[in-house]
Amino acid sequence: MTNTTVTVPTSSTSPDVAAATAQFLAPIVVDLQALAINGKQAHWHVRGANFIGVHELLDNVVSHAQDWADLAAERVVALGLPLDARIETVAAKTVIPTMEPGFQRSEYMIAAMVAQIDATLVGIRKAITELNDIDLTSQDVVLEIARGLEKSRWFLAAHIAE
Repeated sequence: MTNTTVTVPTSSTSPDVAAATAQFLAPIVVDLQALAINGKQAHWHVRGANFIGVHELLDNVVSHAQDWADLAAERVVALGLPLDARIETVAAKTVIPTMEPGFQRSEYMIAAMVAQIDATLVGIRKAITELNDIDLTSQDVVLEIARGLEKSRWFLAAHIAE
């Protein structure tokens, strides 16, 4: 019996399609990682009369952002490409606005997190449009993330809506 080496491509997607797709998914991963980090900062430092509701809601936003970052990152890796979401890369490349340090009233934290979600959604909406002509499977991943982020935004904004 002879052993034969079998070479299996890392992806069934062409390298050009994979690279084109990754250029839209990688920034989404970076921004979602930043959103999760800032969401945890807000979770720890929120203050106010509606503390417990906002505190728990922020934990849900963080958990979902981490899940969505993982979903987008795994799509890039499934296409056969590496992804850089190390903390220094996230800090250098995110479009997410900086979160103020220290304790803040819940109204401020909510507005800050809504602004961060809005900043993340800009790249997501661009990816949805561009991926329509590149890779529909990846577009579907981004659509799922958009639906979830828009729901998180709604839940947060409802706390401060007039």
